[in-house]
Amino acid sequence: MESAVRALYVDQWPTPGTRRPQATAGRATGPGPLSTTTSPDEAETGVRARRKLASLLMGRLKTDRAQFISDKSGVSITSDPQFVNGKLSLCVEGTYEYSVNLNVTNTGTEPVYFTYYSPLTRLRYLSLTDEHNVTKSNPLTLRPGDSCDVQLHFHCSWVGIYPATLAFEFTPDLQTSSAAFHIVRFIEAQCITSLGLELAPVAPFRPRSLPAWTPTATSTIVDGQRPEGMSLMQLKNVLDLKKYAIPPYVNQLVNALKSSLPHNRRALLQSPLSWENYAEKFQLLLFLEELQMVVDMKRYNIPNDDKEEHAVMTRDAKNKKLLVLEVPGVAENRPSVLRGDELLVRPAGETGVKYRGYVHSVELNRVKLGFSSELLSRFYEGMKFSVEFTVNRLTLRLQHRAAELVEEHGLEELLFPAAPSSSAQQPELPNLSLFDWKLERNEEQFRAVKHIVAGSSRPAPYLVFGPPGTGKTVTLVEAIKQIEKTQASCRILACAPSNSAADLLCKKILDHVDDFKVFRMYASSRDPKMVPEELKACSNLVGDCYLYPPKEKLMEYRVVVTTLLTAGRLVSGGVPTGHYTHVFVDEAGHAVETECLVPLAGLLHVQTGQVVLAGDPEQLGPIIRSPFCQKYGLERYRTLSQQNVTELCHNRTLQNFVIQSCTSSVYIFLIGSTNYCEYSIKRLIEYVRLLSQGFPLIFHGVTGVDERESSSPSFFNRAEVEVLMDYVKKLLQTHGKKGLATIAPRDIGIIAPYRKQVQKIRQALNKVEKDLNIVNMKTLKVTERFTRKPTLETLSGQLVPVGG
Repeated sequence: MESAVRALYVDQWPTPGTRRPQATAGRATGPGPLSTTTSPDEAETGVRARRKLASLLMGRLKTDRAQFISDKSGVSITSDPQFVNGKLSLCVEGTYEYSVNLNVTNTGTEPVYFTYYSPLTRLRYLSLTDEHNVTKSNPLTLRPGDSCDVQLHFHCSWVGIYPATLAFEFTPDLQTSSAAFHIVRFIEAQCITSLGLELAPVAPFRPRSLPAWTPTATSTIVDGQRPEGMSLMQLKNVLDLKKYAIPPYVNQLVNALKSSLPHNRRALLQSPLSWENYAEKFQLLLFLEELQMVVDMKRYNIPNDDKEEHAVMTRDAKNKKLLVLEVPGVAENRPSVLRGDELLVRPAGETGVKYRGYVHSVELNRVKLGFSSELLSRFYEGMKFSVEFTVNRLTLRLQHRAAELVEEHGLEELLFPAAPSSSAQQPELPNLSLFDWKLERNEEQFRAVKHIVAGSSRPAPYLVFGPPGTGKTVTLVEAIKQIEKTQASCRILACAPSNSAADLLCKKILDHVDDFKVFRMYASSRDPKMVPEELKACSNLVGDCYLYPPKEKLMEYRVVVTTLLTAGRLVSGGVPTGHYTHVFVDEAGHAVETECLVPLAGLLHVQTGQVVLAGDPEQLGPIIRSPFCQKYGLERYRTLSQQNVTELCHNRTLQNFVIQSCTSSVYIFLIGSTNYCEYSIKRLIEYVRLLSQGFPLIFHGVTGVDERESSSPSFFNRAEVEVLMDYVKKLLQTHGKKGLATIAPRDIGIIAPYRKQVQKIRQALNKVEKDLNIVNMKTLKVTERFTRKPTLETLSGQLVPVGG
């Protein structure tokens, strides 16, 4: 197959010229006329002179915008519709060509010469004309009261935002170039379809402020029925998990942060992170995050701003002891509700008593709840309730404890490693026979595996990072297998932020490690139906419940695989510090720092243990709700010695020529390699609308507006959705032999970065085809399950249809 990739550039950005040293001659230092050293003839014919003038104007606009957009010396530039603060906004609906007249009028008392006008950057979608052919060599005299129309023509090939900056030059004296002055106007044309208008924000965005936290009013709560058989606990709790209730001063701190008032804890937040303030600062950040989580969860309470009616529950048809509550959005974690979580309900019109219901199962947009016999005895069909969703504090409490244990176990050398001295002896790297022989051809991966096996970074963590598809997980798995094979006394704890990532780790480990040596430990909140069939034999799933074996049994396994937070059970169960010789954390960039501490603090000995982190800081990071935590660093990136870092650059998923064709602003995409999807490639290379026949990859730049609506903080971009729908329609209209469609809806996967973008895409697809798979990028993770499908990906203003 010919390895040709062609990019479609919708010319919506300045076309870069050759970078030259900036000239200093003629450059004004303050508001006033611009002057250049070029003569009118040179400026008229010289590309360099025009670029110089454009560069001078663009530089001055950053500081003197108001001066340049003002009419001056009696010259005014107007249009219909009118300019607002020097900007003309146009909405071009249902057509891709549009014209508007810009009127240049001399309202003064003295003649003035109109000598020049042009966009400050070369734009293929815009052209300017006038009936007098105004140029520097053919200036137009504007006597008092005279006017001239400049016609502005837009030629839009695609939907999106088309900006332009126009400069108009005038002079009262043709003989003196220093007397020239400029007026600048900004034009922004939005080409939009009827679909784009339908996807407009339903209401203006109103950000939710963080209200002052107040303790919940005391109410009598009648406990409900917990799910039966969620877990069989043979693992005794040795280390208690404290409540870590939010102290009253945190509420005062929030008010102070919102209003810039002084507070004694503000200095702690603003101070650089150090070993001395590590635990205290992170615990304070966790309290702030919890306050925001409580506020965010309240938006789902019923009644709420979006749903004024009370909730109506029904009896479960299969189990009369359970009540079913419809919760739109629960399948997309809006709100996040897991098996075993709690909800509080109160019959409509009543006060005082609340009933606690435990989640027994989550099914699509409904949850099944277990309540007390008291509520069940008085329940009737159609009974209305107010509903309060609660935050599961277990994950936060685990992080609080981990922050405390960091100090208790002295992990300073792990968290704040000293740079190795220049005279430090380089470690002797082992000779390895790899399980995955393909890694031998990748120098970075092979070197990383050797360093990890040798423990060369100890006590500092070893970091493996790189873009999607470069083999971070494969590198970690190979290192785990090598350590298990070569180090008889090793005990390995392999973790990831999510169950899907942990499952992937476990599957790859089992390729070469006996399953009786591996233990996949799930949390009791995990739906048993979600456990992969190939992992059940080596997991703690027994029937429909989870078994947590005694500490002694857990310590027999050479490899334990779990999520970061579930590793907290090992700490509670008293697994001794130093038992695990190696702790691996995959997808570390998707977790906040305190989550990564859970499998370390209390389990790892800083001198004898080895920590290995893999991730990609350029991908979407962890979800942090509190703006204060985002500002003050609940998520942070450390700078480690280059000796302890391996950056993976060779993409195992995409071919080299694809990587080389990506610009720095387009991060490498994760959709599958042609090696693994020959069938899809064969069908898609025949897609007649491909720009380059022979390889189904198109990069399509879209300049739109990132918008938000109502109180949702999630972004969406209508222009991206419009272009995306155009590709979907064309894919579905392809026909092969005998007129049959070659691409079916089930063959198309759509990936979007934000939840609101996913919703807008679903809304648009109702007009096209419903049988399409759309996921948020965090949901996709690293499973690469779309590698056999043509995939349309929207990311950072880019619309990327990817075949294969």
